[in-house]
Amino acid sequence: MATENTKVTKTSTRRRLQGTVISDKMQKTIVVQTRNYKAHPIYKKRVLAYKKYKVDDREELAHVGDVVIFEECRPLSHDKRFRLVSIVKKGE
Repeated sequence: MATENTKVTKTSTRRRLQGTVISDKMQKTIVVQTRNYKAHPIYKKRVLAYKKYKVDDREELAHVGDVVIFEECRPLSHDKRFRLVSIVKKGE
């Protein structure tokens, strides 16, 4: 009877989002704004919708204008539910 050693890797079910940093005035926290198109319920025209997220940035690497990728995590505070993953593009 042969046994195989297979390594099972767990795929992450956490949401990953991309957005622009609009505020870095808090300590270890940034506010990131994402944009998304939604269809108007009656006219069916695409309407641009914005949403803000508070993201944990422990090393305070991101600054206003940066494009960042962040992912969902356990609740870190009253408002923070996301962690910074990487900085895609530095702002001006």
